[in-house]
Amino acid sequence: MLPGALLEELNEQIKYELFSANYYLSMAAYCASEGLDGFANFFFVQDQEERFHAMKFFHFILEKGERPVIKGLEEPRKDFSSLEEVFELALKHEKFVSKRIYDLMELATKEKEFATISFLKWFVDEQVEEEASMSNILSKISRVGEKGEGIYTLDRDLAQRVFTPPAEG
Repeated sequence: MLPGALLEELNEQIKYELFSANYYLSMAAYCASEGLDGFANFFFVQDQEERFHAMKFFHFILEKGERPVIKGLEEPRKDFSSLEEVFELALKHEKFVSKRIYDLMELATKEKEFATISFLKWFVDEQVEEEASMSNILSKISRVGEKGEGIYTLDRDLAQRVFTPPAEG
């Protein structure tokens, strides 16, 4: 059993993970419409990762003997002015998700819900990776600009990214 407030926030996190997936699909659509298929692929993989994250929360709630609740999602932003803006927004979003994970960890710690603390540790580590990834790509875009050989090299590199579900530890 999970304390009521913690259960509510874990269910809320499912919603945020699914929103993240849709947000990244919207970014993929923008990239594809700009002829940047590698960048689009990067965000297709992000979509898969976020859905995987949502299902981790879903199954954890079930394992704790509770019922996951699926909530409605806001429509994600669909208009972007540049590739750089897309990655600025993606980084901002990942920082928002990190704060949510930290808030969940704080609540689980307050409730002395040690199984949830253990579960959330994976997400704390994952968010470090997510923020670093967005920041790294944003930095490269800023250096090479959005036209020319550099952006096409980066696009080609990002086309190679695939989603591989992490092995359970």
